[in-house]
Amino acid sequence: MGASLPSSMPHIVAFLFALIISFLAFSHAGVTRHYKFDITLKNVTRLCHSKSIVTVNGRFPGPRIVAREGDRVLIKVVNHVPNNITIHWHGIRQLQSGWADGPSYITQCPIQTGQSYVYNFTIIGQRGTLWWHAHISWLRATVYGPFVILPRRNESYPFLKPHKEVPIIFGEWWNADTEAVIKQALQTGAGPNVSDAYTINGLPGPLYNCSQKETFKLKVKPGKTYLLRLINAALNDDLFFSIANHTLTVVEADAVYVKPFQSNIVLINPGQTTNVVLKTKKHSPNASFFMLARPYSTAASGTFANTTVAGVLEYENPAIKSSKNLPILRLSLPQINDTSFASNFSNKFRSLATAKFPANVPQTVQKHFFFTVGLGTNPCPKNQTCQGPTNSSKFAASVNNVSFIMPSVALLQTHFFKKSNGVFTTDFPSFPLVQFNYTGTPPNNTNVSNGTKVVVLKYNTSVELVFQDTGILGAESHPLHLHGFNFFVVGQGFGNFDPNKDPAKFNLVDPVERNTIGVPSGGWAAIRFLADNPGVWFMHCHFDVHLSWGLRMAWIVQDGKLPNQKLPPPPSDLPKC
Repeated sequence: MGASLPSSMPHIVAFLFALIISFLAFSHAGVTRHYKFDITLKNVTRLCHSKSIVTVNGRFPGPRIVAREGDRVLIKVVNHVPNNITIHWHGIRQLQSGWADGPSYITQCPIQTGQSYVYNFTIIGQRGTLWWHAHISWLRATVYGPFVILPRRNESYPFLKPHKEVPIIFGEWWNADTEAVIKQALQTGAGPNVSDAYTINGLPGPLYNCSQKETFKLKVKPGKTYLLRLINAALNDDLFFSIANHTLTVVEADAVYVKPFQSNIVLINPGQTTNVVLKTKKHSPNASFFMLARPYSTAASGTFANTTVAGVLEYENPAIKSSKNLPILRLSLPQINDTSFASNFSNKFRSLATAKFPANVPQTVQKHFFFTVGLGTNPCPKNQTCQGPTNSSKFAASVNNVSFIMPSVALLQTHFFKKSNGVFTTDFPSFPLVQFNYTGTPPNNTNVSNGTKVVVLKYNTSVELVFQDTGILGAESHPLHLHGFNFFVVGQGFGNFDPNKDPAKFNLVDPVERNTIGVPSGGWAAIRFLADNPGVWFMHCHFDVHLSWGLRMAWIVQDGKLPNQKLPPPPSDLPKC
């Protein structure tokens, strides 16, 4: 029997209106997207050096994940390699899905050889460029890839729709086994050996030996716009990036739209993403153009490689049969320690702060924290010669002088099942226990304390956190990443933070919203966020060497009172330690 329409006109109007509402609701509802990640070994050759590396689906870099805001994503990870593995979906908020966040021994035990785990989460209120990577030891050297979140259907970018979108992910190539590199460094207490090359989409480019044919080439048409989704997946390096004779327009940072601004050079910290719009020249030039990236560093521990990766921007030109004979133009990048450029570039970022894309900065603060971040030392074990800052010490790193010891079980499980006794303590210091001139003359005692300490927050607490770099073993920038949250960078500066004067200069109107912030070398950065996501959330330096040395800590956000403010029980396939 067919359905009949209502007889009266008002009922017809109401019926049609209900149909439209239902259609709009359906059109905005997300879909479920399924991916499978097989963790396998694959022989890969770079710099004329072949080795077996850990990959996802045999690819280096790994596959691209594409979803829309509102979609549910299920990714089955199957481990076929001898190494334990976890995957972190860097920047995904993981609202009520903390079991899917991925840092080993924080939200889950690792996926062991022959085991699998389904990461199950919904993308809520996010769109833009993020990425995924291994989050155990140094496996993210080869296990990483782009995570592209498109706007909901029928919604557009707040800028001109590009002709094409291109992920550009910066990484590194190591001739050595990175697991052996960090193992040796932790044993000797020295800074680790550095990579042999930087890469663009896995390719080192013509400035490295034996790499002319392993060059990323971006082919473009004249008079078009391209959205370049830049991702810094390098282990230990901030990177400058530029395209010769072209200007880039920055439109997004860490999957949040920003007020557009132009720059010939972009600085991107490890863990960060930056979307830029490239507008090509109106006519095909008789030249190609280098795309260059090289490190920015003030590190005293020698944990960066002073080399340059090159890709090539080539114009399509039917009149030219081959681009091989065209000259390749290049642009000079800033000096490796150009902190002035780094600061000026960072200060250009502002949120859109529109009605559609508001900057919901906490205007009042319930909890204040002051965290020193930097390097220190651990004493050399007895009967051993170390290679740290002295023969009797090892390099270490800390937050408020606490070098975080990783547990042997997952913190989230112990918290959820109230079995934290002997696993962690809740006495992480909110402020440094010993105050000193953080960016001046270092103290005589550079040793750190060691422990598994966390901060506990009530649900919906508004937080202000000041990161203060220390010059104990030399000042340097620290890319600090907070899992489970975005935060607003309300202020930053050089020298020691002044609690009496600096807050008056905070930007509480349109500060940039990020998940990873480069704390200025020899300076400070202040952030604010709302603790509206129950669970256990890792915070750490995204230089993997500093992470390995202990520059990390964890927040516990307690459940709220309502059902949508509570962390659900763990999935049945959650890996066991």
